[in-house]
Amino acid sequence: MKSRVVLLLSIVLALGLAGCACMEKQPEPVKPAPKPAPKPAPAPVVEKPKPAACDGCCRVYPCECCPVLRLQKVMPDQVAVNAAFDYEINVTNMTDKPLHAVVVKDNLADHFQFKSSNPAAAVEGKTLVWRVDTLEPKASKKLVVSGAATKAEDIWQCADATYILPACCATKVVQPSLALSKSAPERVTICDEIPIKLVVENKGTGAANNVKISDPLPDGLVTKDGKTVIDINAGNLPAGQAKQFSVVTVAKKTGTFENKAMAVADGGLKAESGVTRTVVTKPVLAITKTGTENQYLGRKMTYNITVTNKGDSPAVDTIVEDTIPAGVTEVALSAGGSVVGSKAVWKLGTLDVNASKQMTISYSSNQAGEFANTATAQAVCADAVSASAKTVVKGIAAILLEVIDVDDPIELGQNETYEITVTNQGSAPDTNIRVKCVLEDEFVQYVSSSGVTTGTLEGNTITFSPLPTLAPKAKATWKVVVKGIKAGDVRFMVIMNSDQLGRDVQETEATNFYE
Repeated sequence: MKSRVVLLLSIVLALGLAGCACMEKQPEPVKPAPKPAPKPAPAPVVEKPKPAACDGCCRVYPCECCPVLRLQKVMPDQVAVNAAFDYEINVTNMTDKPLHAVVVKDNLADHFQFKSSNPAAAVEGKTLVWRVDTLEPKASKKLVVSGAATKAEDIWQCADATYILPACCATKVVQPSLALSKSAPERVTICDEIPIKLVVENKGTGAANNVKISDPLPDGLVTKDGKTVIDINAGNLPAGQAKQFSVVTVAKKTGTFENKAMAVADGGLKAESGVTRTVVTKPVLAITKTGTENQYLGRKMTYNITVTNKGDSPAVDTIVEDTIPAGVTEVALSAGGSVVGSKAVWKLGTLDVNASKQMTISYSSNQAGEFANTATAQAVCADAVSASAKTVVKGIAAILLEVIDVDDPIELGQNETYEITVTNQGSAPDTNIRVKCVLEDEFVQYVSSSGVTTGTLEGNTITFSPLPTLAPKAKATWKVVVKGIKAGDVRFMVIMNSDQLGRDVQETEATNFYE
């Protein structure tokens, strides 16, 4: 079996200024007799300094007896002249860190004829050069050289290696990224609170510091404490985390409110939310009340009440109330109404936008006068509205005129008495009642007159002073006394008028005078 010569070179690195080369014990290579290898002089003893303080990442070169790179060269024990042979160079990273810019050189003897290498080496004169960019921790690289000796003389070839053992530090590079979302209800009434939810999130890889949210509210929208801008200090926000904030706002008017919020943080970070759109509505009630303007005693007064929602939101829990005047009777309500104390009440429920509902109420009175009352409508979030109506209730003056002769027939020369009675059969007083009597003076002669007012004779006419008023169901009486002076069928005429009548009422009584 052919023996092989192995040369192992370990390059070592330790913390300290002094270093040593540590050679693994291997069989001594065969050296040519003319050139015996000199023994190396013993290394001087150098006191190791204390390691210097190091912030961050550092390395101190050289290192004492700590293996870094092992370079091993294996050649045949002997070869024939001009006979091709191979030898190996193995380079191994002994550390747990990558080695960079590793360069292996093999210096060829003058009588060695180089033929090839695997991997291919760069040939620089009589030197083969292999360059390895990075040799990973504990990794090895095998280099194979092929050639032949050109004369019978021992080959003495040396390989060497260089490397870079870097001091490496890692700095984590992060990029925080803000995202902001905002939500608000799409539709509310002006009486509702408007909750706004803001969520700020860090979707990046590092902390976002000093995060602040600003949300300028549109005109007509304020926070519950009257502020027009929502300002929130969200503090620091680690990567992947989110913070949620809730703010309650209220609307000062109806309309559509649109706006968006913004978040900022140190380092120029910023994010905008989407635009929220909230429509603020309000039910607006309108009420009308119409009815009988004039009515007579005892007859019904009827009123129509109409409620309409003219707003842009349903009127919830709509209630209509109408006062009932004192002293009326026969109160009647339309469907759904009820009498509660001195009020008529209709609970209409929800009145949709542009919807209307109508109610009626009626009653009668036996007392004359002016009846004025008011109906009101109210609903949740709607302003109360009212409407009034009045009715003048009056009576009717209905006067009955009666004339009778006390004695009929009557003998000539005797006195006849005529009784005149005026009765107010109506429900209202009659005023300025005027009565006059006309005599047929060829048959009768005036004797006297009496009654509730004084009579005066002028020609053949007796005129009584006006009666100022005659109450309902009351009577007034007058008397006229005449004497018969000529036989015949005699007529006694009474003419009556008043402010309420407007036209004369005539009543004639026939009397038979005989001899």
